[in-house]
Parts: sequence; structure tokens; C-alpha cells
Amino acid sequence: MHMFRNTPRLLLFSCMLATNTTTRLVAAMSVRNIVVVGGGIQGTSVAYHLAERCSPDMTITLLEAVAPASAASGKGGGFMARSWSDGGSTEQLHHVAFDMYERMAVELGCASYRKLPVLSVSPGYDGLQSARKNKKMNDIIPNWLDGKVGRVSALGYGDDTAQITPAEFVNKMLAKHQDRIKLVLGTCNGVDADQGSERGSRKVTAVKYTDQATGEDSVLPCDAIVVSAGPWSCAAEDWFQGAVELPMEGIKSTSIVWKKPQDKDVDATALFCGDDRRFGTHLEVYPRPNGEVYICGIGGSDYISKDDLKEGAFRDVCEPNESRVDAAKGAFGEMSSLYKSEGELDKMQACMRPCPPDAIPYMGKIPGFEGAYINAGHNCWGIAWAPACGLGMAELVLDGAASTLDLTPFDPARFTTKAKSRGRKRQGTDVGEQW
Repeated sequence: MHMFRNTPRLLLFSCMLATNTTTRLVAAMSVRNIVVVGGGIQGTSVAYHLAERCSPDMTITLLEAVAPASAASGKGGGFMARSWSDGGSTEQLHHVAFDMYERMAVELGCASYRKLPVLSVSPGYDGLQSARKNKKMNDIIPNWLDGKVGRVSALGYGDDTAQITPAEFVNKMLAKHQDRIKLVLGTCNGVDADQGSERGSRKVTAVKYTDQATGEDSVLPCDAIVVSAGPWSCAAEDWFQGAVELPMEGIKSTSIVWKKPQDKDVDATALFCGDDRRFGTHLEVYPRPNGEVYICGIGGSDYISKDDLKEGAFRDVCEPNESRVDAAKGAFGEMSSLYKSEGELDKMQACMRPCPPDAIPYMGKIPGFEGAYINAGHNCWGIAWAPACGLGMAELVLDGAASTLDLTPFDPARFTTKAKSRGRKRQGTDVGEQW
């Protein structure tokens, strides 16, 4: 910076600001046709925020293999917690997304959004009697928690915990921008690219896919692609010729949904339950505004390899584990005599969550390819973080940099070997069964 030693500070700052602004304007001017791969809540959020911010002459295509919200976004619990983070890199995702949900739910007219209290419940026998002596806690013990439980404690009173049915949120986003977001049903199988602006770089020119209805191969011309296809996003390793390594594991888990009991209200309190060795469960229980009760944390998850994910494992059909359904019914029946005697199951289902080795998402540019981005691997918090991730990625694509989030910790190339002699390796950590 010696060349600026005698330059007035205000002028220097103005020059730097102008340079940064010019860079972002160039980035925005160079993008005209954008394809987002993946119609779950993450991919749809990216498409939605692109539509919110981009110029009318830009085209946005959402390429989805099955149907919008057909995987985890149609089968997840939709729980979110603003302060449930460890102060690490993902804390910003919790904070920004929680606040955005509260605002967007009103703007989009989402009936399933609400704040609700949360209890921690351990297996046992006579914990309710003791818990009800605490007036504040007694006020949030739900009417359907009337069976045998152990220790009960409050995890939150509804100030910074909330829920939404993710499929509704996906459909509401698409409905608002139905004239801006073109939905194409088909399976992505690669990209076309030309020589980039720099030596050795490539520039995306089209997305290759197989049409769902006809089975024919086709292309979507574009100058930007955002890969946001959940666990199946790891196939981008091959699409971009090994420019990035995306270690990924799919965790396939079963969940159930109870119907609303006839002529009975269902109090709005969520439960996080301790390990129940009798059934091999650690239930999470989410009553919904329509009276349904969603339950996950059933245990017995299957771990799907990256190679199988690249082949599309469980993308089209993802069946529940019936033995885990029985376990969940048994564990919940111990806690709720109401559902044990009168409960009727509405859904038995399964889906996968995408887990990188460090349980941190991939968000950013694909190295060596202009106009190539990825937003995937959000583990068990993908639904809770979706609005923030969508906005941050839209800013990156349109402005050249994200301003809402710091994407540095989510570098998609953090596992990519730069050179054999200087390769990097990140030790994996257990991400467990929790949702």
C-alpha cells in the first residue's frame, strides 16, 4: 500500500469502494440465465431470493428430479431454534434464518408457522408429578403428555424456538414467483462449459439433464448453475471434472405422523426426549397447528455412501423402516396414554439428510469454473437455515459476494486436494442420529 501513502484516507476508501462496486456490477451484468438444481427447501429458497433481487430480463430455472419438496423438505419436522448453536460458524445461519422465517411466513401467508415452547423429557415413570409443581413449567406441559415419563425440564418457552411445515414453505415460495421461476422436472447429469476468461478456467454454458416425462436427454442453456440437491449434490464432483471434492454421506431415517385425535385439541409444545433403551429411540415430537403430531429421532438410521448417492440412491423411492415405526409407536405410547389408546397413524415415511464429514455445509463457488456454485450438505438444520442460505447464495451469484452471511467457513473446496504433496485432509466427526 506504499503507493497510497500520501493519498487522503477518504479518497482511498472511495476508490476501494468504487472498485468493489464495479466488481459486483460486472458480476450481475454477466448473469442472464440461472439454473438451480434441486427443488427442496434449500434450492427453492435460492431460486426465490434470486427472483426477489434479479432484473426482469433474467431467467431462473429450477431443475428438480422428482417434484418440489419430494424428499426431506416434504418429510422433515420443520423445527428451528435461534439460539441453539455453539458459537461456531453456523451460528449466523441460525440467527439470520430464524428472523427471516418470522417475516417471510407472514409475507407468504404460511399457516403452519408458529413459535412454540420446548421440553426435555427423559424416559421414566413419575416425572410429571414433580414437573407440575413448577407453575411456569406446568403451563407448557401439553395435554397429550399424560403417560409415564422421567425428568422433565424446559428447553425454551417459545421466544426463540419455532416450527413450520417445510412443504408449505416451498410451495408458497414457488407460488409467489410462479411467473419468474420456471420449474423443469428432470435429473441433472452434467454441465457443458467453454474456455473461461482466465487461463485454465472454464465457464458454464449449459446444464445437461434427462427429462422426467420423456426420458430424453436435453440441455438448459445458462451462464450460472447453483447445485442444491441435498445429499445427491455430491454428483457435482463428476459434473465439474474433479475440480472439487465433496465428501458426503446420506443418513436415511424414518419418521411418522399421527392424525389429530377426534374432538380433542393438541397443545403446542415440542419434546426432545432422552435415549429410551427399551425401544432404541430418542424421540423428537412436534405437534403442528393442524393437530398432527410429527415424530422423528426413531433410531436405526441407514448410512448411504457417496458412490450410492451419485447413482441416485433413494431419490425416487425412500421407504420407511417398519420396525422403527413400531419402536416409535411404543416409545410415544409410554409417554402419551391418549395416543396409545386413541392415536391413529397418518404417515410412515423416510428421507435423507446430507452430511459432510465436518457437518458443515458447502456454500460458495466451484473452483476453476465461472458461473458454478454449490449450496448443499446442511445436515439436520437444512430446513431451519434455508432462508438465510438462499439469500446468501443469491447475493453471491448476483453481486459477486454475499453480504448477509460470511461464507468463508463453508468453502466447498475445503476437502479438495490442491496437490498430492500438499493435500489437505479434514478429520471427520460423528454427526449422530439427531434431527
